[in-house]
Amino acid sequence: MTKHVHMAVYDTLADWEVGHATAHINSDDWQREPGRYRVRTVGSSAEPVRTKGGMTITPDLALDELSPDDSAMLILPGADAWLSGGNAAFAKKARQFLDAGVPVAAICGATGGLAAEGLLDDRRHTSNAPEFVAAFGSKGADLYCDVPAVTDRGLITASGTRPVDFAREVFAALELYTPEALASWFKLYGLGDPSGYFELMGEAA
Repeated sequence: MTKHVHMAVYDTLADWEVGHATAHINSDDWQREPGRYRVRTVGSSAEPVRTKGGMTITPDLALDELSPDDSAMLILPGADAWLSGGNAAFAKKARQFLDAGVPVAAICGATGGLAAEGLLDDRRHTSNAPEFVAAFGSKGADLYCDVPAVTDRGLITASGTRPVDFAREVFAALELYTPEALASWFKLYGLGDPSGYFELMGEAA
């Protein structure tokens, strides 16, 4: 049975931050159970949005239709709107997901929105800088980790400059690949080492 990974979409969405994650979730290559997951987009309404890169996306469903019971994960990309306090409804939905035990993955500006919602106060997390989430009211300064991406109790956070590290945490949480395949995937895409590709081809053989 196919499970849905839901990705939030909104105007000024930072395309580059989630491309690795969504493309490889939707690709059956090297996966532990091909076809297990597919990405569905969710907007504040059914109206199309325009990304930072100028792409137009029509959401598959509206936010009020989304339930944690029907999802394997909620992915929250960065966007300019987070910086001005927008997208708060998505942060509240993230709280519902975490309370239900369904993972949430947030990158760049979305970590600020989660900080404003209080979701970083008691979890290890990262972001673009500790000052960034502090500006949104995070009370978890002692839990800030100066690393590219962190997972703690179902919440993945990452710097906007580290989309490959973000994707690796997403894949690990979903158990998309075997540990060996995930290591090879990161060797290829994260480290630029072509031997990772040949290892992956060996996994698939």
